[in-house]
Amino acid sequence: MTRRLASAAVALVGALLLVSLFLHLVPGDPIDVMLGEQATQVDREALRRAVGLDQPWYLQLWHFTRDFLTGELRTSLPPFQKKVLPAIGAALPSTLLLALTALAVAVGLALPLGVAAAARQGTAVDAAAMSAAVAGVALPRFWLGPVLIILFSLKLDWLPVSGSGSWRHLVLPAFTLGTALAAFLARMTRAAMLEALREDYVTAARARGLGPFQVLWRHAFRNALLPILTVLGLEFGALLGGAFVTEKVFAWPGMGTLLLTAIERRDYNTVRATVLVFTCCYVLVNALTDVAYALVDPRVRRRA
Repeated sequence: MTRRLASAAVALVGALLLVSLFLHLVPGDPIDVMLGEQATQVDREALRRAVGLDQPWYLQLWHFTRDFLTGELRTSLPPFQKKVLPAIGAALPSTLLLALTALAVAVGLALPLGVAAAARQGTAVDAAAMSAAVAGVALPRFWLGPVLIILFSLKLDWLPVSGSGSWRHLVLPAFTLGTALAAFLARMTRAAMLEALREDYVTAARARGLGPFQVLWRHAFRNALLPILTVLGLEFGALLGGAFVTEKVFAWPGMGTLLLTAIERRDYNTVRATVLVFTCCYVLVNALTDVAYALVDPRVRRRA
């Protein structure tokens, strides 16, 4: 437990330091965003002192950490009285909803495809499933999203183009985000199942007269779950990252939209806070993945 907490702390501190460093390397001056390039040098320097941008980066980072932990963190740009954490609290549920729905789409597509491909290795079913998986990995989200909008929103008029408010708004962004993960997960499931099907306990199960369904799902699939859970835990962070582009395409009001807007405006405090919350979510998902290991495999519980 101590080792996991230490790893989580290192991840959070590392993410915060890297983001702060990159923000100061990005071209552009936040003062230009606030005053415009025509402002006088006197006004620019006065505003720079007022917002604390004249201080060294490590002092800015210290002030950010203090205000973040106390809940008093405010935006770096006007309106200065606007707090950052309420904006994140409003956007985070939308991103988590999108990511979890996309994860459900990926699992619902990938597991049956991967198991079917392993059970029918070398047949047309296997070839079709893996061809679909390769196509899903190859299709970029920034292309797939607009194509789905043109087809299902503009041509067929079945689903909304963008925005949020109902489950219908969630369908296209969740499918766009979950497709790539489904493709990768299907290939991973197939590989794990093929390895499990070669084990002696599967041969013994067949010798006892168990049917194909029991052999596949009760014996082989359960033992193939550990590598699949590893992929799911790691790829959930990729879903959160991939949500940036998807949220932008579908105008989904989540963390990705908030972060991209903050980057465009050079709102350093919002950028740091958003990345820090994303890192916390990723660390939490990894901890939950460890718990899932123990539930799936009793040997993990004994080692723990």
